[in-house]
Amino acid sequence: MDQSHDRAMPRLSRRAALAALGLVLPTLAACAPDADALVSLRATAADLPSPDPDDSTSMPVPGGIASARAVPSPTRAVPDRASLPSTAELVARFGTAVPREWGLEVTGVVTRTEPHSVALTFDACGGPQGLGFDERLITTLRAQRVPATVFLNTRWVAANPGLAHELAADPLFAIGSHGARHLPLSVRSHAAYGIPGTANVAEAAEEVRASRDALEQELQREIPWFRSGTAHVDDVAVQVCRALGSLPVNFSVNADGGATFTSDQVAARLATIQPGDISIGHMNRPGSGTAAGFARALPDLLARGVRFETLAALGGFQKHRRGVSPRPRSD
Repeated sequence: MDQSHDRAMPRLSRRAALAALGLVLPTLAACAPDADALVSLRATAADLPSPDPDDSTSMPVPGGIASARAVPSPTRAVPDRASLPSTAELVARFGTAVPREWGLEVTGVVTRTEPHSVALTFDACGGPQGLGFDERLITTLRAQRVPATVFLNTRWVAANPGLAHELAADPLFAIGSHGARHLPLSVRSHAAYGIPGTANVAEAAEEVRASRDALEQELQREIPWFRSGTAHVDDVAVQVCRALGSLPVNFSVNADGGATFTSDQVAARLATIQPGDISIGHMNRPGSGTAAGFARALPDLLARGVRFETLAALGGFQKHRRGVSPRPRSD
């Protein structure tokens, strides 16, 4: 979040965080060298599965804007999650529900922000070839004083703890969760780009819960937004996500085509942005055209008077509980 709280909540116990991650990643306990390791993330990042489309091209992990040493960020209030439903309760509630919607534009998923502003969002997807950092992109946003929301996958944070803490400490950026395994969020193994999604309610719940709890433990702040791997969801999984207190957010403008666009294509897509849009890009692909495209487009958008805000402008959940989000202007 962008504002400090007066009083910090106590840190979640390391054992509780490990247990939460163990529900979604069965091999985690065996890989962890020490039950007291910090959420055990850094020690096990290389062993986690990586079924995501960002893994198609090998990409180095540059030093970036911070060293590998974690830079402590200001302590923010971490909400008490004890009152949220357990996985067993969610299975009892949603286990027999049959999905009727699947894709990017599903009932209950937010794809638009406030009508007076634009929200730029960037994913860091994780996986062996998805752990990079686009320093030029972040430098451009800082130089232009353009805020953004970054969606961090658990594996990316494990590999880049210093960067994660530095971004979280910078008031220009808000932090969302991009899942634990970067899977499409489904209760029936629906696939996107050839990647099978979570298989049932229990797996969907833990893809949301484990990543959020781990990020909140690591960064000591509330992580209110969730975007699934590939951004694909079904409507039952969306209800599970909301029941866990996370707001699923997608987009109305696809700015970089999964980091496959040239800089010209990125700039052209950004030129179409209008107030109320949420854009998606990638901050883990330094070899793509994303940074150059944003560097070219942002001055023109600012000259047009476009106002940029993080997703904190969305506020609470109530105004997003009813109705269907407008159809994204994505591809």
